[in-house]
Amino acid sequence: MSDAESPATPTEVSTDAEWWEDPSLPWKHKPTRSDVICFAWIGVVAVYSVVISVLRPGMLASAPHVLASLGSWSGAVMVGALAQGGDPWWPLVWALATLGFVKFDWVYWWAGRLWGRELIEVWSGRSPRARRWNERAEKFARKYETLAIIVNFLPIPLPRAVILAVLGEAGTSLKKLLTISLITSAITTGGYLAIGYWIGEPAVAAMDLYGKYLWYVSLAILVFVVANAWWKQSHRSDPSTRS
Repeated sequence: MSDAESPATPTEVSTDAEWWEDPSLPWKHKPTRSDVICFAWIGVVAVYSVVISVLRPGMLASAPHVLASLGSWSGAVMVGALAQGGDPWWPLVWALATLGFVKFDWVYWWAGRLWGRELIEVWSGRSPRARRWNERAEKFARKYETLAIIVNFLPIPLPRAVILAVLGEAGTSLKKLLTISLITSAITTGGYLAIGYWIGEPAVAAMDLYGKYLWYVSLAILVFVVANAWWKQSHRSDPSTRS
């Protein structure tokens, strides 16, 4: 067999592969402008989620109104507790938090509309547990469209992003999604405020007592996030860890 007829080696094949053919990406085609913009927004949401998870404990003590307005049920409960003592800002927080809880719903809906099942496959990765959990959420969202939107606002461990993506892929209109989401968000936010109002002074007293230590909790979370990212990066780049 001549050199011209010899088959390409694996190295040559992998070299010819385009960057967008990476299996960790949610598309199986050359990305369009919409693909790139939506993917960038998912990155923004991911960064925001990490930042807010680090800041949440400290903000709960020093800026509960801001935290609640961004869409935090713990912040809303704290504002409700403050309202029992005469804090006047709870109506504004209620309105802002209603929007805060749904601020990124459209991103995942759009991602589901663009990439469908491929996105869920990427999120599931190689974890059998994540795959089973996401498949259950997918079946639930496809069978109970409206109920899935409502349940997404309860403080239970549901893969919210998966449900929103499935609804986008299944054809749920953005208007319907946002309408139901806003109504449900207003009701549940009011519930969190009411719980805080019912708890009242004990919650405020506990925050006054322990609040100054919560920034140390934020610092500990930051250290963990950085250390975990460093460990994953070093583990990925270490040849001895690859099969």
